[in-house]
Amino acid sequence: MLTTDQQRFLLELAREAIATMLVDHRMIAPPIVDDALRESLGAFVTLKDRGELRGCIGYPEPTYPLYETIIRGGIAAALHDPRFPPVARKELDQLSVEISVLSLLTPAQPEAVTVGTHGLVVEHGHARGLLLPQVPVEWGWGREEFLDHTCRKAGLPHDAWLQGARLFTFTAQVFSEEEFLPSLDEPLAGDL
Repeated sequence: MLTTDQQRFLLELAREAIATMLVDHRMIAPPIVDDALRESLGAFVTLKDRGELRGCIGYPEPTYPLYETIIRGGIAAALHDPRFPPVARKELDQLSVEISVLSLLTPAQPEAVTVGTHGLVVEHGHARGLLLPQVPVEWGWGREEFLDHTCRKAGLPHDAWLQGARLFTFTAQVFSEEEFLPSLDEPLAGDL
C-alpha cells in the first residue's frame, strides 16, 4: 500500500509528465524516488474531464518501475488513447488524474470475481481486455455484466467467458486528485 505522500507524489508526477509533453514536447527527467516507487508494478492512469472519461492507459503487468509506469501511462492516456482525440494544452486545467496501482494478475473462475474488489482481464487467443475494479461499480454492473463487458473490451463475444476464455483478477489501490484537493498544491515534505 502506498502512503498518502507517495500517492500525492504520483498524481503530481502524472500531471507534470502530461504537461511537459504537451507544452515542451519532451519527457520529464526521471525524478528522485524512494524504493517503493522503484518497484515494478502494473498501473493505469485515468484522465477525466468534469467526471467524464477522457483517457485511460496503463500497464497490467509489472513492466517498469512504478514511477516510470505512471509517467508513460499519463502521457499515453493524454495523447494515445484510441477512443479519444489527443488532449490539448487548453484542457489541462479541467482534467483530473486518477491512478490505479495493480496487484499481480491471478487466474480465476467466473464465480470468484467480486464486483467492487476485483479488476478483470479476459484473454482468448490474441484478444485481451481489461477493466479496472471501479468500472463495474461506476456503471452499476453485476458479476455477469462485468464479465460480459470485459469480453467486449477484448473484442470477443460477450459470453466468451463461458466459452473457454481465460480470466484473471487483480485488485487495485485507486486514488485521485479529488481526494487531495485543495492540499495538492501544498509542497511535499521532501522528495520521495
